[in-house]
Amino acid sequence: MFRMTQLSTLVYKYVMKKKFSSLFLLLFILSCASPKVVNVYGPNDSSLSCEELSNEIAIANEYANKAQEAKKMNKPHNIGAAILFFPGYGISMKNIDEATKAANERSLHLTKIKEKKNC
Repeated sequence: MFRMTQLSTLVYKYVMKKKFSSLFLLLFILSCASPKVVNVYGPNDSSLSCEELSNEIAIANEYANKAQEAKKMNKPHNIGAAILFFPGYGISMKNIDEATKAANERSLHLTKIKEKKNC
């Protein structure tokens, strides 16, 4: 039969393993950057009014800015990726570049529609 000190030691080790596992899992999850990659072409883009087109362009530009903001090295997902899974850092940067490119292309697409409508 276990004595009380042995039991408390086992409980302590179990609790510490749980805390360490939880911390590791949290850092691993944070190590993945996932800015939203927008669709360049929307199904109703050509039917939008001039004001709606301007709003959509602003939203696309905001997505591009958020993606570029996620690229900074002081962000938790970049630090976690560099520490825990270095190839994850490269994957995150690729995702950020894709999100920025898609947002910029959407903005350009909407601007062309806006010009065709003489807005």
